[in-house]
Formats: sequence, structure tokens, C-alpha cells
Amino acid sequence: MSSSVVVVGSFNVDHVWRCESLPAPGATIAGRYSTGPGGKGFNQAVAARRAGAPTTFVCALGDDPGGAMARGLAAQDGFALAAEASTEPTGTGGIYVDSRGRNTIVIGPGANAALSVDFVQAQRALLAGAKVVLAQLESPVETIEAALALARQAGVTTVLNAAPADAPSSIGLLKLADVLTPNETEFAALLGRHVGERVDADDVAALDGASLHALCRKLVGNGTVVVTLGSVGVFVSHAEENLRGDAQPYYRVGAEQVQVLDTTGAGDAFNGALCASIAQDGEAAFIRHVRFANQFAGRSTEKEGAAVAMPHFTPDDAENK
Repeated sequence: MSSSVVVVGSFNVDHVWRCESLPAPGATIAGRYSTGPGGKGFNQAVAARRAGAPTTFVCALGDDPGGAMARGLAAQDGFALAAEASTEPTGTGGIYVDSRGRNTIVIGPGANAALSVDFVQAQRALLAGAKVVLAQLESPVETIEAALALARQAGVTTVLNAAPADAPSSIGLLKLADVLTPNETEFAALLGRHVGERVDADDVAALDGASLHALCRKLVGNGTVVVTLGSVGVFVSHAEENLRGDAQPYYRVGAEQVQVLDTTGAGDAFNGALCASIAQDGEAAFIRHVRFANQFAGRSTEKEGAAVAMPHFTPDDAENK
């Protein structure tokens, strides 16, 4: 099966507790429990597919109920799986969500940490046949680097969601991304790790456009950086020589006005929808893709959950809104 979006990354079985406030160290509080699919890679694959793009998800799964869940849900949503069999258990995530929709997450990588370079290299034809390849950092960094390098060699647009913030990365990996999509916490971590700039994550959104653009250019010379800023919106920074159809090298797009219930997976919704939009109309100005991804991500916060909260909402739906 050929796919216009290939997502390389993680699948987790999420265990979620919803409570009035996030637990403090040493505290025991009551919450409402649920479980379901998650993992940044899987969330993004679901988002890309529900945003209208034929999608394949490259991952590693254990031979257990979690792996069976991933296979069943992928089939249900209509996207393909290229899954490496692992002797490790399928990944897991523990998530707490408070009454304001904020969350904290702990993951157990399991099989996700075993996704191998050899397996990804065996997907060369799949990666080369895509229009967009999207990856995150919940899988081994050398495996993600191999996937993006294969895509880049084939002239495929590469998107790296540099998440989570404490995941290992390298400047070489960042340079393999045509589009880099950190949130403010991840952006601050990348600046500190790779260019020696110390910026507090809480201050990123308040920076003026020129200063934020300059920091983005230090991080990746020729690529586009999209910094997601939660309720503040999105900041986009292009290289001067590649504006991707936009009229200016940097700008902000405000957040959608939505009734937020749960922000878990909102960043994944944005990334999957952004890639789906690019894959479906690569000639459109980049701001159009960002606006659609913003709409899609906003809608995802109006339902509880991560993968299950991704809306069925395509660029054509957005145009006809």
C-alpha cells in the first residue's frame, strides 16, 4: 500500500486518570480511570488519516494485548501498519489530566525503544514513495535519523516533532528535518542543548517576532521551524531563501477559539494534520497548512483522550466551514 504520509514512531497503551488537580509529590488523590491507545507516533498517524491522507505507521509492537490493540485500531481507522515484532512489551503511558485540561505524562517505552535501524531501512521503498515522512523522539534517535535520511535522499518532505523535550537528539538529526515542530518547552530545550542559548520555556511565547525568528535560524539554518505555543497559537519561521509560498519569513497564527476539555494529544493532532495538509496540496502556501492544523488540533481538545479524540476533519471540510 502506498501512502502519502508515513509516520515513524511510538505506540503506547495509555492509562489515564482524570482528577481535580494534578497530584503533588507524596499526595494520594482520587481520579476517574480510563485506558486507550496513545503514543506520539500512533496519535499522529490517526490524525493524519482522519485529516484525509492515506497513511502508514512504522513502529515496534510486543506480542501482547497492547500490540493487538494497535493492529485492530489501525485497521479500524483505515491506515497501514509496518510493525517490527519485539520481545519487549508494547509501550505504555501513565497520564494525569486535571479539571483545566492540563496533563502530566510518564511513559514506559517497552517495544518503542527496540525499533531498529535495520527495520526502518527495510522500509526504504515505503519511505521513498511518501509525500511526507513524520517522526518524533519516543523511538531510538539513530532509528529516527535513518528514517529521515532515507526520506531526504528520495526528495520526500521530512517533518520532525522534537518531542518529548528531554529526549536525546543531535544537530545532525535536526538538519534532516525540512520542518521542525517543537512546542515552547521542547524549543527551549533544543536551544540549550544545541546552540547554547538559555531561554526559559515560559518566556518563549512573549518574545518579539524578530528575536524568536533569530533563535529559530540558529537552531536550523535552512529548514522551517513551527513552534506550537498552546493557547497562544503558533509561530512560524522560514529560511529567507525558502518561504514555502508564504509572503514573509516569520509570523504568528492565533489559537482557535474552542471549548477545551483535554489537551492530551493536541500537539500530535497538529503534527498529523499539518503533514496531511502538506501531502494533499504541497503547492499551497505554508500558512494554509498551519491554519488547518491549528483548526484540527483545536477540535481535538474538545474531546477526552489522545488518539480517540482526533476529529474526522479534512482540509476540504475546513474550506467549506
